[in-house]
Amino acid sequence: MFKINDSEQKNNMTKSKHPLPGDRVIKDLVKTCLKEDIGKGDVTARLMPRDSVIDGKIISRETGIICGTAWVDEVFRRVGKRHKTKIEIDWKVVDGDQVQPDQILCRFAGLAHPILSGERTALNIMQTLSGTATITRKFAEAIAHTGARLLDTRKTLPGMREAQKYAVLCGGGVNHRMGLYDGIIIKENHLRSGKSLERVVTEAIASMPAGTLVELEVETIEELERGLLAGAKRIMLDDFSLEDMRHAVELTGEQAELEASGNVNLTSVAEIAETGVDFISSGAITKHLRALDLSMLFDYQ
Repeated sequence: MFKINDSEQKNNMTKSKHPLPGDRVIKDLVKTCLKEDIGKGDVTARLMPRDSVIDGKIISRETGIICGTAWVDEVFRRVGKRHKTKIEIDWKVVDGDQVQPDQILCRFAGLAHPILSGERTALNIMQTLSGTATITRKFAEAIAHTGARLLDTRKTLPGMREAQKYAVLCGGGVNHRMGLYDGIIIKENHLRSGKSLERVVTEAIASMPAGTLVELEVETIEELERGLLAGAKRIMLDDFSLEDMRHAVELTGEQAELEASGNVNLTSVAEIAETGVDFISSGAITKHLRALDLSMLFDYQ
């Protein structure tokens, strides 16, 4: 069985190219996922000899961007603690790395029972976050020749908001607001309340601290013009044609930042970016992702 000494263990702790979410985000997701899988106990794993030991590894089955190492660490920490043991992990990659088929992501060793109990949860989380990072990287590379930046949205998998937004960063995207509490986006349904567009924008700007996101969604050039006159500094162009986007960019100049939204996919994103908009937001990178194909392989000692 491979063994990591104390200095190697310290050097092999999870590293990332981007700031990790807080411990609470990582621990809460892992706790929830383990609870739904293990419940009162893994009735299959407990049939094994209690002293069975495993050497294992996680490998990639395809090319992609890795994300989720800290969540895997937390899965193994938590199941190990439950069995009063420690599972040692030696990472060969960091979040944000591109990997190839059959590449080893990490090696680990420990008692078989807790490792087998945590296997599916560890893979589920890492495959989902790596899938998010991978599709984000494809979008980001498609617009890299322009000045546009790729934004995520609130269209995330339930319970995985902060984790997926971290994965977007690992893939080369930029985070939009985290939720309804840290920024204002005025949409069509808000404008149907009876107040004028101008009044809603003015009140929104006045209600928030300086530097807080206040964005207006518009559906026509006429609404764009009204938003600019009202003082909106970021405006979302909802389902604009490419021609109208170019017109909007020319009309707006330096008055505000423009964000394109709607019908954004890998086929259309480059053309949208080439219109000159500042941002492109896509819900596809967090809700239409495909999990990255990863496997966990074991050798019994």
